[in-house]
Amino acid sequence: MRHDMGTLTGNNSMKQDTTMDIAELLESPFYTISELLRLHASQQPQHLALIQGEQQLDYAALDQLLDRTASALQRDGVQVGDSVAICAAASINYAVIFLGALRAGVTVVPLAPSSTAASLVAMAADAGARLLFADSAVAQQLSPLAESLATRMITIDSAQFEDWLAPANSQPAAVTIPPELPFNIIYSSGTTGAPKGIVQSHAMRWMHVRRGTLTGYGPQAVTLISTPLYSNTTLVSFFPTLALGGTVVLLAKFDAATYLALAEQHRVTHTMLVPVQYQRLMAHATFDQTDLSAFRMKFSTSAPFGAALKADILQRWPGGLIEYYGMTEGGGTCMLAAHEFPHKLHTVGCPAPEHDIRLIDEDGREVAQGETGEVVGHSAAMMTAYYKQPAKTAEAEWHDASGKRFIRTGDVGRFDEDCFLILLDRKKDMIISGGFNIYPSDLEAILSQHPEVAEVAVVGVASTRWGETPVAFAVRRADSELTAESLLAWANAQLGKTQRLAAVEMIESLPRSTIGKVLKRSLRDEFQQRGALA
Repeated sequence: MRHDMGTLTGNNSMKQDTTMDIAELLESPFYTISELLRLHASQQPQHLALIQGEQQLDYAALDQLLDRTASALQRDGVQVGDSVAICAAASINYAVIFLGALRAGVTVVPLAPSSTAASLVAMAADAGARLLFADSAVAQQLSPLAESLATRMITIDSAQFEDWLAPANSQPAAVTIPPELPFNIIYSSGTTGAPKGIVQSHAMRWMHVRRGTLTGYGPQAVTLISTPLYSNTTLVSFFPTLALGGTVVLLAKFDAATYLALAEQHRVTHTMLVPVQYQRLMAHATFDQTDLSAFRMKFSTSAPFGAALKADILQRWPGGLIEYYGMTEGGGTCMLAAHEFPHKLHTVGCPAPEHDIRLIDEDGREVAQGETGEVVGHSAAMMTAYYKQPAKTAEAEWHDASGKRFIRTGDVGRFDEDCFLILLDRKKDMIISGGFNIYPSDLEAILSQHPEVAEVAVVGVASTRWGETPVAFAVRRADSELTAESLLAWANAQLGKTQRLAAVEMIESLPRSTIGKVLKRSLRDEFQQRGALA
């Protein structure tokens, strides 16, 4: 049974046929996550969809809440293609709002609570959000700027949210959701400039769902999520779990001990973690005593994932391990199935099926096999554009001789003889010192070999003599008395003449984003503001 999903018409039609085979639907060129959730509500109504602490929601109850949410949005005049913003810690209500908005054909704009109040107001305005859903902490943060907020705010962890929902048993009007309709707009972190709204379509998310069948997502999957719901890192695991009938366990704030307890309690089978979370879990005192035998697959993305850490996970944590390399903007994705290729842990794997990854030089020409270049990628999972920024969109694109569209990553890498991609560095992080190219990752690899260094980051800072020069920021291991002077001397004895560090600073911890990326610009800016090399 095949279905033409080019012009899906809404929710009520699905209720008339609960016998559709989900496996066959996944062969369709396009389907909506919302309609899959309605199917699960019909076929497995009491199966748990969402768990958070003592709160549990089965598929029947979830489906009803999505109808109430979609109906409330339609009542308030929010139409197909309009947008609403959500800014809150992960919660069941957050998930309900996100999924309910999708049912109404409304684009969701998930915003990071860690952003400044001014930035949140600006992003909500930029996206044209008709409503802003926030938790109490964000509402308090925004209260001084309430008059400049150009939309109504609804607090989702208070009685206001229940009052806002449409009455029980409400039915939203059926809507048509074409594949190209914006699913969400995710704003970039702003660590390299002003945040840009990345528009992802329903078709792009559908590709993520279809991919999920390859890694064991399905009704028996239990996915533990401890990264924020505004991050694409989380959503590429969150949506396939629910769309394919599994259970999501939400942990609003990551804590290693709590994570391990939940994994054992709920017999978790899948998880998405960033490398720093893996690092903290593997080092936790109770890790080896925790029963993790139910795990089928673990995923990681968003930040560099050290080969030694991957090897430790393979040895001590049951189930497979897959590293995804890609961008929120989409384009090309590489996958490293570390459990299948333990000799390739220094790479980020091979291009995923139907993903075209190429390397180009500064002039936009493809480089030869084995040579270094900027990574560009093409696939069916690509952003539509940067929202209302055509010039920035054009900057992010590269086209081959046939006109095929690729997304530029800004990363520098090379393919080995087996077509596994080895990342060298972010293009923007490369240091040009005295005319020589220096890759911070090369220096970080040397510094990490020092037995008393726990973590390290290298950045380029302005230099009158060299243009740029490398500076390292290192975190000592516990009980170490390592000094900056001794580490500088040790490192420069290992490094080539053109790579030598101008300075080392010892710090308590590396600044990171909420999904674990080291905020190198923060290190660089603070160092230069202090005039540390003057």
